[in-house]
Amino acid sequence: MTMSPKRTDRRVSARVRILLWLLLVMAVALAAVAVATRSILLRDVDHRINQLLTQETGEFANFVSQGVDPATGRPFTDPDALLRVFLQRQYSDPEEELLGLVGPPGQGLRVVRQSRDIPSGIALHRDRPSLDAIAASGASSGRLERARGEVRWAKVPIRNGGAGPGAAFVVAFHADSERAVADEAFRALLAISGVALLMTTGIGWAVAGRILAPVRVVRATAAELTERDLTQRIPVQGRDDIAALAETFNAMLDRLEQAFAGQRQFVDDAGHELRTPITIVRGHLELMGEDPAEQRETVRLVTDELDRMSRIVEDLLLLAKAERPDFVRTEPVQLAELTADVFVKARALGERDWVLDPVADRAAVLDPQRITQAMVQLAQNAVQHTVAGQRIAIGSRAVEDRIELYVADGGPGVQEQDADIIFERFRRGTARRGARTGGAGLGLSIVRAIAEGHRGGRVELRPTEGGGATFVLVLTLQESP
Repeated sequence: MTMSPKRTDRRVSARVRILLWLLLVMAVALAAVAVATRSILLRDVDHRINQLLTQETGEFANFVSQGVDPATGRPFTDPDALLRVFLQRQYSDPEEELLGLVGPPGQGLRVVRQSRDIPSGIALHRDRPSLDAIAASGASSGRLERARGEVRWAKVPIRNGGAGPGAAFVVAFHADSERAVADEAFRALLAISGVALLMTTGIGWAVAGRILAPVRVVRATAAELTERDLTQRIPVQGRDDIAALAETFNAMLDRLEQAFAGQRQFVDDAGHELRTPITIVRGHLELMGEDPAEQRETVRLVTDELDRMSRIVEDLLLLAKAERPDFVRTEPVQLAELTADVFVKARALGERDWVLDPVADRAAVLDPQRITQAMVQLAQNAVQHTVAGQRIAIGSRAVEDRIELYVADGGPGVQEQDADIIFERFRRGTARRGARTGGAGLGLSIVRAIAEGHRGGRVELRPTEGGGATFVLVLTLQESP
């Protein structure tokens, strides 16, 4: 049996990818700048050479038409004399070569030139093949690509009416040194670009590391998260996209922590509250004898406990649903009609002195089914803690920017130390325990979940005039959709 080789993690970090892209962009940009600079310099060299060739040929043409032979005082008739006099009066650039060509191309071609050295691999007056090519060319200008250096030239023929050998004036420019300047500038730019890329590598590495530090913190925090420890949070610094990412991640952790906490609480609550009825059912079934009367009593007790277990499970599932966004579905509702419906349904809960207090005659945006469920639960709670004939009032009112729906009873009330705990799961007030009717202590938790499911909603406990307790659903007024 052969084992496959272990795969190695070849992922490239975001820091390296950012740096590579930065270097690629900079390298392309710097190379483009260097190439563009060289092209501009070479274009300027060509432009200057063209101007120089045009200027020299123009000056010679003017000298031919207006010049006078010093020996005779009359216009030139001898091409040699014309070329020598003109060349003696010219001051050429170092790379410029002025020549006179007399005679036919080949062995009969004579060269008239200035007596000076030319800074080139080989001067044109010593390059016979090139001179023959220029003399034989019918063009007025051209370019010679030589192994020892490029030459740009222009030519002006000397017309003597066929009285002597053909002649021409040639101005040549050795462009090697000028082009070398452009090439040197190009190489300098490349060297500077290399140094700039090295500096960019160091700076980019440091900056990318600083920018991505919160991302590494996010990764490390995510790696440390477990179902039992969701307390890790990322420090938020600044107001950039990374800070927004950290805030979003922290918000996600808050939701996860809340969800896991709700899940654990659901499991703990269910296990804690269901353990007792399960023990009771098991105990009665184990002790059940052969007597039919005893069996009927045992079945009755077991059925009662199973019903209580079913109510507990339903209540826990309802509280679990309270975390979902669709737990509350609001719509425009007439408060007067809703309060009257709640009153009619509550009257069937027990023989009490039911009173419909004043109601708010206006519309509100809420979930009518959930609010009815909460109000009926409050009415059931009031019935459990009052006796026959005691007063229970149900009403609603609009107060500034909120509405209030309430159930007030005339029972023993709630002690001050119990005011906060009675809304928690499986908690009951000490003063009202004597009236317990088998509930699991989830009713007021459900009421609070429904109230808080409405935006800005809450449930409050207030004293009742003359004794008792008043539970109030406080909801923020919302505009109709």
